[in-house]
Amino acid sequence: MCGIVGYVGTEARAQDMILDGLRRLEYRGYDSAGIAIVEDGKLRVVRALGKLVNLEAALRDVPLAGPIGIGHTRWATHGRPSEQNAHPHVAGTIAVIGNGIIENFRDLRDELIARGRKFGSETDTEIISHLIHEEREKGLPLPEAVRAAARHLDGSYAIAVLDESLPDRIVIAKNGGNPIIIGKGRSENMVASDIPTILPYTRDVLILEDREIGTITADSVDITDFDGNPVEREERRIHWDPVQAEKGGYDRFMQKEIHEQPRAISDTIGTRVLEDAAELDLDGIQLDPGLIAGLKGVTLVACGTAWHACLLGKLMIESLARVPCEVDLASEFRYRDPLIGPGHLIVPVSQSGETADTIAALREGRSRGATSLAVCNVHESTIAREADHVLYTHAGPEIGVASTKAFTTQVVALHLLALELGLKRGALAPERARELMHELRRLPRLVDACLELWDPLEGIARRHMHAPDFLFLGRGYGFPIALEGALKLKEISYIHAEGYASGEMKHGPIALIDDGVPVVIVANQPSIYAKVISNAEEVRARGGVVIAVVDEHNSEVDRYADEVIRVPATSSEMLGAVLATIPLQILAYHVATLKGTDVDQPRNLAKSVTVE
Repeated sequence: MCGIVGYVGTEARAQDMILDGLRRLEYRGYDSAGIAIVEDGKLRVVRALGKLVNLEAALRDVPLAGPIGIGHTRWATHGRPSEQNAHPHVAGTIAVIGNGIIENFRDLRDELIARGRKFGSETDTEIISHLIHEEREKGLPLPEAVRAAARHLDGSYAIAVLDESLPDRIVIAKNGGNPIIIGKGRSENMVASDIPTILPYTRDVLILEDREIGTITADSVDITDFDGNPVEREERRIHWDPVQAEKGGYDRFMQKEIHEQPRAISDTIGTRVLEDAAELDLDGIQLDPGLIAGLKGVTLVACGTAWHACLLGKLMIESLARVPCEVDLASEFRYRDPLIGPGHLIVPVSQSGETADTIAALREGRSRGATSLAVCNVHESTIAREADHVLYTHAGPEIGVASTKAFTTQVVALHLLALELGLKRGALAPERARELMHELRRLPRLVDACLELWDPLEGIARRHMHAPDFLFLGRGYGFPIALEGALKLKEISYIHAEGYASGEMKHGPIALIDDGVPVVIVANQPSIYAKVISNAEEVRARGGVVIAVVDEHNSEVDRYADEVIRVPATSSEMLGAVLATIPLQILAYHVATLKGTDVDQPRNLAKSVTVE
């Protein structure tokens, strides 16, 4: 959730413009900030750990006066939060800020070090500054140097580049899902990672597309693709009001956060996966080897949506690590005299890190001698501070009360933990680990493809929005998704909805099925598809309406379902659960908005439950 701001004009006000832009990006969350300005022909950089006020305080002591500069707020995806790891990163005359992940940065870093390059940070962005500087030393113009450096980069990123020797231009580049835009002014132009950043100064914007490079001066913008071909791009006039601007142009925060999931999942994966080596680097987390080898059990504790993520985590941990795993509602954990102690791992899962019941469960587990590893989104939250280890999800702030991107990133984080335990315990073969890591790297793109279901799902929602009840069925990895789909619908639309394991339908829930009752069946797991389809036949025999979620290769389901939702196929049924989640979020959103409810602030609910 890093933020990019750049300014080039004819007056020496770059510092004020950039700081104002960074303030408008504070809602995204960050752990450090920095700024680079060319002043009297010299590149000057100031960085600070923590909030923007710390950077502002540093600039009061050494103000920067120049007409061009770049600024950044960073949320660490790897490399601890520190001034050293804050952007901008400098190599020679080049300063770079960036969002995203460079997947092959370790190999590139090793190559650069072998060529004598010195590094001052643990970040992947610093390698970009060195690559560009090397190309500049060969005599390439700055846009060509950026283009040449981009040929070496694997990953999804957006960058802004400043060169001390060319103090009249900023060069930007984009590959993948990290946005970057250009704001057109009079004798001044801006760049930013978010449209609301520039709206106080201009409403005329150009949006950089994938595999494009932009060169921005005070009075010109030139865009080319990565092959050097010129790109003609029309300006867009933005008419958002301040509230729309805060939501990034989306109608509601929930809508925005559903669409942020490809980026959020990409940030959760980050550079933690070393696919070629079948290894992981979980931000330096080092569990005791003796604990891992002799692990007696893992206990996952959470509430609400996070509990559903834990149900998936249990299946993944037991499958990949071959160790017993329990899932407890945090609100019940310490009232049942749990069998946990030394040799056990307790994993509290919480978006906010302030959920009272989950904090209490963490403390109970630690008091009994268990080692704790938290899965959390918010740095320096209570759970993050009190746990022995923390695996951050890097989802960014989630404003909507009904959790979307927090859930999917929690599932991905638990998948990473399952992989780590499986490899360290010798229960997971490296070849299998590589396959799963490969699918994990594909996941953000597959989730992005799921978002194309947005409009078709509105039609399904419109046809069934007046139903008084919904049932959700799933088996295996689909069962927690059925629970989560039902929770989303009831939270924001106030329709009664229940999730059940498919095999349990005949043990009671089948009595609820009547003419017109929508039954959503999660059926994108090929290994159990036949079992799930038998449930569909039973539903239709009783007059129910079958809404089936299947993978894109499934054509047989059309015989059994009234409505079919197809998601991309993946060889990992564990990750297929994430793909099945997206359309259920979208379906709930459309049903709720068509009924006119407040999806961002549903009645009676709070974002973080900080009391028991």
